[in-house]
Amino acid sequence: MSPGTWRYVFLGVLILSFLPAAGRAESVCGDPATPISRVQGTGPTSPMAGATVTVEGILTQDSRAKGGFGGFYLQQADHQTDGNPATSEALFIYTDREIADVGMRVRVTGKVKEYHGLTELVSVRSIRTCGREPLPAPIPITLPWTVDPEHLENMRVTFRQPLTVVDNYNLARYGELGLAASDQVQPTEYLPPGKEAHRAFTRNGANRVLLDDNRSRRDPRPVPWPPGGLSSATVRAGDQIKGLIGVLDFRFDAWRLQPSQEPAFLATNPRETAPGPRHEASVRIMALNLGNFFNGDGRGGEFPTSRGAGTPAEFRRQQQQLVNTLLAPDPDILALTELENDGYGPASSIAELAEALGGTWRFVSTPGQDGDDEIRTGLLYRSDRISAVGSPERLAKGPFESGGRPPLAQDFGRTDGDATVRVIVPHLKSKSCRGARGDNQDQADGQGCYASRRTNEAKTLAAWSGSDTRRHYSVGTLIIGDLNSYAREHPIAVLEQAGFTSMVHHFYPCTEKTCGHYTYRYRGQKGSLDFALASETLKPRVMGAWSWLVNADEPRVLDYRSDHPASGRGPWRSSDHNPVIVDLKL
Repeated sequence: MSPGTWRYVFLGVLILSFLPAAGRAESVCGDPATPISRVQGTGPTSPMAGATVTVEGILTQDSRAKGGFGGFYLQQADHQTDGNPATSEALFIYTDREIADVGMRVRVTGKVKEYHGLTELVSVRSIRTCGREPLPAPIPITLPWTVDPEHLENMRVTFRQPLTVVDNYNLARYGELGLAASDQVQPTEYLPPGKEAHRAFTRNGANRVLLDDNRSRRDPRPVPWPPGGLSSATVRAGDQIKGLIGVLDFRFDAWRLQPSQEPAFLATNPRETAPGPRHEASVRIMALNLGNFFNGDGRGGEFPTSRGAGTPAEFRRQQQQLVNTLLAPDPDILALTELENDGYGPASSIAELAEALGGTWRFVSTPGQDGDDEIRTGLLYRSDRISAVGSPERLAKGPFESGGRPPLAQDFGRTDGDATVRVIVPHLKSKSCRGARGDNQDQADGQGCYASRRTNEAKTLAAWSGSDTRRHYSVGTLIIGDLNSYAREHPIAVLEQAGFTSMVHHFYPCTEKTCGHYTYRYRGQKGSLDFALASETLKPRVMGAWSWLVNADEPRVLDYRSDHPASGRGPWRSSDHNPVIVDLKL
């Protein structure tokens, strides 16, 4: 052999020595390949991350279309699994190459990568189709999880039971619905604050799966769920979904089902009609957090406000939805929170709302006493049925002296009677953690931030002379409004110790499994932030108390901020809170 020939042989051997074995065999279907279970391993991350491998399996679901995740899911055939239930038999193949479709056997060579908790193949060198083969059978699973489902990552699964929608907040934003085995209740609605309540909250959040739409696109249109379109039906929290079959995916720190077929939606939490008419001898008082009712410049023009509607069109939708909600139960007195703090003139938000409600509606005025917060509380009443007796009062002491929202008190009586009831509308500090310091930080006891501040506010309210129930002709006091606390939290306990009873909870107590009346959903867990607390003397006169489930269960795309065709119709999602309603014998 000549020196030149030896040189070429040497160079060939040298080049081949640097090529991976997988690279030399990747093009032949059926040749030995790396088992997908070996790539996945038994832990949360792949033991082969960074390695180049060749795998062979069945393309079970495609997400390469525009707006998709940029790849497809590949699963080992049923007869080729390792039989180890601790390992997943599937991978996500990150590629936009247009080759193969669902149900085809595919041989792929690429680099193993962990992408935010998802094991996938990237930098794909080659893809070869190897004919058709039956899809792997979906693995039957249930919620709640008994173990972390890492061993099922990217595999085909089917849920044995119908799942309950607990969170529809991101339905229109990302095409997602949060699902659980059953509806979930805020732990401090039935447990005292502490480690057990905090653990229960965390456990609820972990025992879920998201129904996704196999796309990564933001603001998908049409909204993917329900299958017929959101304009013809809604998806309420508390509804159920069955026939859930697809790939169990992990993205954005959450387990997701990318469905392979259209699931069936069951309206197990249908919309409620407004509460029936009140008794002739009763007075109906209704409380609602308005969700930031700001009317711009008050003349239908500019909206130089930091909250609420951003345009005249949004404001018109907001006002119409709120009017529909506020008038439907036919109340006599309205206790409102999150009103713009802009005085009481003709261009003020409260004056505009009273006008929109109708000519008989009047509002209570306390100019110069409303505090320096952007929002305030307010009271309105039907002057053809109800009279405001005496002067209103604001509580501006202690934590309400500066930076708070002073509670408002007013005595009311029927126009044809002598007895009066004192109505107080508070709005305690929210649970938002912005600016929280010291004991106002989240104490990991289930109460969130500013629990100390809210407790001090409740103590001040309980000790206020304006809460006194021993007034001439008074039958008692009703504290009704947004307390930003669930039923077993410290602020409610303070008011209960002062002799006040939550009337909705009196008639409809909540447990871990059952909570039929609630006013708010936070991260998929329901409970009441809004209360009607009756004094001891008033409690026997309460004929009924309940929440109207008109808002909190509806997807936020139906509120006034959205131009979705289904938004603005009827009262639904006029706010993120449900109203509380009380009938009194007066």
